[in-house]
Amino acid sequence: MIGKNVLHYEITEELGRGGMGIVYKATDTKLKRTVALKFLPPAVGPDDRARFEVEAQSVAHLQHPNICGIHEINEVDGQTFIVMPYFDGTELNQIISAGPIEIPETVEVAIQVANALHEAHEHDILHRDIKPANVIVTRKGLVKVMDFGLAKRKGSTQITQAGASLGTVDYMSPEQAAGNPADHRTDIWSLGVMLYEMLTGRTPFKGEFDQATIYSIINQDPAPASTLRPGIPAGLDDVLARALTKNPDERYQAVEEMLADLVEIQQEVGAPSSIGGSTSVVMSRPGASTPRPASRRRSAACRTR
Repeated sequence: MIGKNVLHYEITEELGRGGMGIVYKATDTKLKRTVALKFLPPAVGPDDRARFEVEAQSVAHLQHPNICGIHEINEVDGQTFIVMPYFDGTELNQIISAGPIEIPETVEVAIQVANALHEAHEHDILHRDIKPANVIVTRKGLVKVMDFGLAKRKGSTQITQAGASLGTVDYMSPEQAAGNPADHRTDIWSLGVMLYEMLTGRTPFKGEFDQATIYSIINQDPAPASTLRPGIPAGLDDVLARALTKNPDERYQAVEEMLADLVEIQQEVGAPSSIGGSTSVVMSRPGASTPRPASRRRSAACRTR
């Protein structure tokens, strides 16, 4: 595909590929801008194609600085693709691979992801695959949540077969891992897992194989993050304990509740400086560009995995 033209898009390089698509960097020759094209693999069934279209329809309703939106959905030679903005930045999983992230930076990233989820949940859209590989930190310090390939509008018909699990095993909620219906609280769980990983460099639930990880998610409690990394504020342990409660009814009931707690902790730990030694994060002081809740009730490219 490199060097080829798809309609008025000139493909320049491959950015990544996963179960729900292949993403290319391209030049929009009409509007003279750099974009990302996400193609559905040709050898897929109708269920996957329908889910791909759900991604475009879901994200099209969302306009938020922490969400990777879409420009259009189109089809050429029988291949469906989505046109998305291209962001020059680093995936969060690559940043974490260098080790635990500084506490102020961790809190800031979590706040920006929570803001994105708040916007999605306000539109009755669930992400269901929150993980570091689906988060980019741009060079300007803006956190972008991407890949709504598993997104689902609340109350809509389930596309996959009944009982099928969606998401990435390490970040699945207990209800997802058990194949049970999931709601917005599963996104809160996954954000909790990601927060734990940013703080400690490891996920809270891990086994030698997927079934062992699922058993751990459903049956075991993780070690408090502060036991793995001295200096973590008690407030963050409390946030993690509540976000990672196995019973959804005992978890945060809305992401803005978790967001409000994170903002309070941010006032304690101070403003961030950088992540991974190079990528700046938006400073979280009065007048910063990161959205903040007005009260406790309201607060690289888009890739696929």
